[in-house]
Amino acid sequence: MAASKKLMSVKRDWRERDVRVVLSALIIAVATVATIALFASQLQRTLVSSASSFLAADRQLEAENGRPVPEGWMQEAEQRGLETARMVEFSTMVFGAGNFQLVSVKAVNNAYPLRGEVEYQEGAEAPRQTVAHGPAPGEVWINPRLLRLLELELGDTLEVGNRGLIISGLLVREPDGGFNMSALAPRVMMHVDDVGATGVIQEGSRVEYVYLFAGEEALLDDYYGWLQPRLEPSHEWEGVRDGETFSRSLERAERFLLLGGSLAVMLAAVAVAVASRQYALSQRDTVALLKTLGVRSQGIGRLYLRRLALWGIVGAVGGLLVALPLYWLLSSVLGDVLERQIDYQIDPNALAPALLTALVSLFAFAYPPIRRLRNVPAMRVLRSQPGESGREAIPDLVIAVVAIFGLVWMYAREVSLVLSLLGGLALLLGTLGLLGWLMVTTLRRISGGGNAWRLALVGLYRHRRASLSQIAVFAMTLMLAATLILVRTSLLDDWQSQLPEDTPNHFLINIAPEAVDEVDAFWAERGHPLEKLYPMVRGRLTELNGRPVKEAVTKDERVGALNRELNLTWMEELPEDNGIVAGQWFTKGQTDGVSIEAELAGKLGVEVGDELGFTIGSEKITETVTSVRTVQWDSMKPNFYMAFPPGGGLEDMPATWITAFYLPADLKSELNDFSRRFPTVSVLEIDHVIERIQEIVRQVTQAIEAILALILAAALVVMAAVVSATMQDRQREGALLRTLGGRQTLLVRSTMLEFALLGFFAGILGVAAAEGAVWALQFRMFEGEFRWHWQTILPIPLFSALVLALFGRWQLKPVLSVSPMLLLRRLE
Repeated sequence: MAASKKLMSVKRDWRERDVRVVLSALIIAVATVATIALFASQLQRTLVSSASSFLAADRQLEAENGRPVPEGWMQEAEQRGLETARMVEFSTMVFGAGNFQLVSVKAVNNAYPLRGEVEYQEGAEAPRQTVAHGPAPGEVWINPRLLRLLELELGDTLEVGNRGLIISGLLVREPDGGFNMSALAPRVMMHVDDVGATGVIQEGSRVEYVYLFAGEEALLDDYYGWLQPRLEPSHEWEGVRDGETFSRSLERAERFLLLGGSLAVMLAAVAVAVASRQYALSQRDTVALLKTLGVRSQGIGRLYLRRLALWGIVGAVGGLLVALPLYWLLSSVLGDVLERQIDYQIDPNALAPALLTALVSLFAFAYPPIRRLRNVPAMRVLRSQPGESGREAIPDLVIAVVAIFGLVWMYAREVSLVLSLLGGLALLLGTLGLLGWLMVTTLRRISGGGNAWRLALVGLYRHRRASLSQIAVFAMTLMLAATLILVRTSLLDDWQSQLPEDTPNHFLINIAPEAVDEVDAFWAERGHPLEKLYPMVRGRLTELNGRPVKEAVTKDERVGALNRELNLTWMEELPEDNGIVAGQWFTKGQTDGVSIEAELAGKLGVEVGDELGFTIGSEKITETVTSVRTVQWDSMKPNFYMAFPPGGGLEDMPATWITAFYLPADLKSELNDFSRRFPTVSVLEIDHVIERIQEIVRQVTQAIEAILALILAAALVVMAAVVSATMQDRQREGALLRTLGGRQTLLVRSTMLEFALLGFFAGILGVAAAEGAVWALQFRMFEGEFRWHWQTILPIPLFSALVLALFGRWQLKPVLSVSPMLLLRRLE
């Protein structure tokens, strides 16, 4: 018993090279996953916080019924620890210097904005300033274009109803300006305390009361749980994810971070698997000695379970000690790059995947071979006949696959992600089996010799099992890294294509039918042609298959489209950024039917063939749904929930027209000429919205680059761990070759060629499997169109060949620097 305890002593463990490899892999795995998970969590909070500036808060409550909400609602929010602010929005005529102009007024209190900043100028030539407040009582900030339209100067008085306000600044950008694209006239910002004195808001006035909330996510969710039963149909609670302008880009960014973290989990599991399995197979002699000393199989199992548990704890603690400083360093760099202060916060939920990855991988890969060894007679083990047949190893493979993909599912909770990666791995393993057969068939005919290429090919055949195992691990590693690279490339290309340099940044609304040609000619003469013009009719969706729509739709009582008028249109051709997902588009000459937007159709449960009833003014029309189509809301072009064919149900309805166009910032003055010539046409300036979206995309791009760098670093660590696992055998062979008279140059070239071939084959397999995984991910997770990535994937096999060749040269360092006899004694 004393001898067995000595065999299993902790001090003896530290001296074993395989134990040190396992502990190093554990520490690296925990550090990698924890760092990426913490950093991804920080990035997600940073991006959501930055995106929340689109609302000037974390949440908004809009009251569209012209009445403020009960004061108790705000008091309840403050008692729950939330910050609050309020504002009032309405349209009115203002007067100054003998001129009148319709404006959109936003009246804010002292707490506005809760998120983001207001950008303004103290003079036309003054530099822009960012402040976290609005104008003081008695003052007003106005759109620069309005200053020229009314022929006023800073310091003049602007009359808003019965109240005269001093123009103290030019409003350049408000954090939440244009998020819902509702500001159809030049913006004026004033203090909410001055609204009563204006006398503008009367009973029946069209006014919207907006309430802002900011705080921790849990507090916001708890408050909404209290608030929801009290909300009326005219109340709308929304966060940044509810806005169609940016929610899709934010969702894609978060899914990419999720993908990055999931791949980090898989890479860490592979690293621990390689190291721990190598350790387990090296324990044959120890298990045999324990059995000859009288230790029972159950006792051996308990001894190794305690040992693995101890290593798991040491590796987890060591990995966390490495991860926390790395997380702090990366977050500091993130703050410098994004030019904003970072609120450091360690999310315990981000640490759980790292700890579970290390422990599950350790027990899933290291313990099964030991469990089998304990049931093998000691004499067979000592004769190096442990009975490790391929059939007996199948349960290990099943346990490994279930463990790895169970970890990914636990981390991501995305079935499509797990299935995509599993499909890519299945493709990889199938191809690997074919490659193994070809390797055995081809290389068995090659004999040895003094040529480096012959030695490399013979080495591949001699170590064919180890070579195939290494190719499998290298290819899986490259597949995971290449998947992230390809998805990153597709996402960035997609975002850049959505917002090119000439993205429309101005909308023209309420164009009278008789003025359409004149408006089009006005901008064409100035070199700024308009996008396609669309007719627009305001109407409500009131019936679904003959029943009132609010009765027919019971699963979601708060579908926003049911609580307001919709913009209806007719069009002959399907817009290029729309796509039919059910039914078919209108044929030429067709005058009946309606096409509905896919997301709204899903919320309402509408399918092709259903009948929709609309109320337009005092008129009612009913049409059959002939198609369901997707709409790219973030294209910054006119988009519609409902589209009718020309000559259809909207033909006799009063309509105005809408369009969009691009106008450079230095030509803004042309808008004044346009407004004077077409005073009834509303101009919606959304250039500041596009600017904010581009800023968020820039931040997301930098976040993606950081995650990608971490994943690639983890991939290199895995490859080093795999090479290290076979280092001892290869060093022994190198020493024997030197003993037999092999020159150093021949040894170096043959080994580097052998590893380069391994890397090249693994690279080809990895990128092929990655393309398969990306094909599935693009459709399932990112809703994008798949494209081949030849320019990105072609260098990867060459890069992996170079890296593994350098790793092979690193393996030979002891062989070249130490005498063969001394090295052989060390390795025994």
